[in-house]
Amino acid sequence: MAAEITATMNGFLDGAPKRILVLGGTGYIGPHLVSYALARGHQVTLFNRGRTRPGLFPKAEQLIGDRNVPDGHAALQGRTWDVVFDLPTTNPQWIVNAAAVLKGNVSQYVYVSSTAAYKDFTRSFPDETHPTQDPAPISGPDAASAQYGPKKVRCEQLVQEAFGAGATIVRPGLIVGPGDLTDRFTYWPVRIEKGGEILAPGTLDDPAQWIDVRDLTEWMVRLGENGTGGVFNAVGPRTVCGIGELLYGIKACFANDAQFTWVSQPFLTANKIRSWAEMPVWSFTGHTTVAFCTSVIEKALAAGLTFRPLATTVRDAMTWYRGRPVAEQEKLRAGLSPERERAILAVWRAQPAPP
Repeated sequence: MAAEITATMNGFLDGAPKRILVLGGTGYIGPHLVSYALARGHQVTLFNRGRTRPGLFPKAEQLIGDRNVPDGHAALQGRTWDVVFDLPTTNPQWIVNAAAVLKGNVSQYVYVSSTAAYKDFTRSFPDETHPTQDPAPISGPDAASAQYGPKKVRCEQLVQEAFGAGATIVRPGLIVGPGDLTDRFTYWPVRIEKGGEILAPGTLDDPAQWIDVRDLTEWMVRLGENGTGGVFNAVGPRTVCGIGELLYGIKACFANDAQFTWVSQPFLTANKIRSWAEMPVWSFTGHTTVAFCTSVIEKALAAGLTFRPLATTVRDAMTWYRGRPVAEQEKLRAGLSPERERAILAVWRAQPAPP
């Protein structure tokens, strides 16, 4: 596989491997990006505290620093790179400190933001020109307490101010697949594999969006290879998808007796079953999560974003899930417990028939 990937090097904009700096690199999305970049033949430097899975990439250069302290980027001083990937940052001060060291020393700064940057989550089909939230303060008493979306907006602005045309802003939605500890996607294949009657939310056409972590990170590496700047929504699949298409697509991966019982949104809301929490991935018109499930991706598609089959994501997510500690497998962080699901279905069935 690595040989096949490396053989595509001629597809680079200039045909040459890149000197890549990854801020982070050992958390959730980082290992996928680093693995792909190394397989493509790039020279990769990791910059982090060296505490999470140290030694994970022995072929990559390791620089140690702590972005939480004023001189935490000192190890980057006087160095140059072609592309920087900033993966974990929600703290605007981290961007200020990184830019102070890297401005003028890198050609491209790729920052991972979020569709949570958008101002009105209830508006369907936001593209990259949709208004964003008011940016969070960089420092001061209100900086730490600022919400996630405004922090991401401020980080975006700081990257664009410092790196201009060399700034690339990537706004993913729900990132899924191997390594995802939120369980907001994993809940569905885990539940469907168990079979039986399954509570399904709303209507089949209610929107759903997600992106496989490998599709996201491999595309980001290609953006760096080609020097592609700008702002991009980064979600999938390629065409508009309903929750029904997702759930029946997952069901097709298992040969069992799984049966969906579709429960209306008003009933779920009345019983405190929430979108993206007890019913992950799913949203509906007017809800505060609908922007996360309907983001427009034409710009990313034109820049080369591609998607692997849903069945591949399901298979690999399940393989990773089965390798987790038993306690984590038994108590997922999203979705309904078996007891709660049975109780809600019983109440749903007990409703009087409509006249």
